[in-house]
Amino acid sequence: MRPVACLRCEATVLVRKSSWHQTSIQWDGAAMSACAERPAAATDAGRLETCRSLRDSVRQAALTGAIEVPDPRTEDAAENDADDQADGERSTP
Repeated sequence: MRPVACLRCEATVLVRKSSWHQTSIQWDGAAMSACAERPAAATDAGRLETCRSLRDSVRQAALTGAIEVPDPRTEDAAENDADDQADGERSTP
């Protein structure tokens, strides 16, 4: 996980992107206190459903390479190579 600071309020969270569509975020107490959108966006249960500014900050970090986004084509190619090697090992007497 990599630290990402919100471009709006500078709340810093830890982020991991498993793909362009999946993001894991860990908030700590300092980030929750610093978030400018948190008070207005919290649900009745006290959960922050989304912070648009942080979402935009994470996207910007991914686009600039500050956080890594795995390339599914690279992962697929590696899996295919491993499968090919395993097939070759099985066919060898």
